[in-house]
Amino acid sequence: MFDFVMSNGIKLPCPAFGTYKSTVEKGKQPILDAIEKGYRHFDTASVYGNETELGEAIKESGIPRSDFFITTKLWAAEQGREKAFAGIKGSLERLGLEYVDLYLLHWPRLNGSKSDPLDDSWVELNKETWQAMNEMYQQGLVKGIGVSNFLPHHLENIQGIGEKPMVNQIEFHPGYIQKETVEYCHSHGIVVEGWSPLGRGRVLKHPLLLELSSKYGISVARLCLRFSLQMGVLPLPKASSVHRINENMDLFNFEISQEDVKRICEMPMAGWSGEHPDRPRQDAVYF
Repeated sequence: MFDFVMSNGIKLPCPAFGTYKSTVEKGKQPILDAIEKGYRHFDTASVYGNETELGEAIKESGIPRSDFFITTKLWAAEQGREKAFAGIKGSLERLGLEYVDLYLLHWPRLNGSKSDPLDDSWVELNKETWQAMNEMYQQGLVKGIGVSNFLPHHLENIQGIGEKPMVNQIEFHPGYIQKETVEYCHSHGIVVEGWSPLGRGRVLKHPLLLELSSKYGISVARLCLRFSLQMGVLPLPKASSVHRINENMDLFNFEISQEDVKRICEMPMAGWSGEHPDRPRQDAVYF
């Protein structure tokens, strides 16, 4: 019903399982639970520090590697051709895999952190790194390439260098839908994935979402994830309990009316993480 297909024809299973901080308390067990419940699309990153646990869970499952879709990411500080190739090789070693299905450039820059030079050096560095990722793609180290947290002007910067980004993974949830970026990606054939689709829990008590969850007889979490799907964004929820893992997959037997989708789209900012690719981190926004 909801097909997310990269420009090279490879389909992304939906929904995906986000692993950010998911292994902190229980190690690889939440990943094993997710595999048992039917998840085959897993999202990690070198900076998450859990690629090893994900790789071990895949092996322990006994399910063929070809049944999985694995995404990992190159950290912004690993940009540049040599560092990028070292980055993918390190990720493959930790995962215990010969290739990943999707490799993303995690941020266009260090988003205003103390180590970010706050100049335009990212422009040429992104280009060099994107060229290297194209080479990885050509060599078969990765089956798809994309970016994360890129706004339209970041995407424009690397247009015309080999393959265009196949995926852009951005923060997306009720109260922070990044309309301009989503529309840009859709118009350029770039799949949009949404991290923090529940606003890291910050929107779960929003009055409008509580009203609609009651109307549809579903949890606010399921409402948020279904909203993402209907907006053409592949959600990347994370969960550590079996109940939540099950709930996050149960998205296909109900539909939000277009009127209610519009109401959600018109929500004031809520749940924003405070992360922005061009500015120092700010305090998170609730509502």
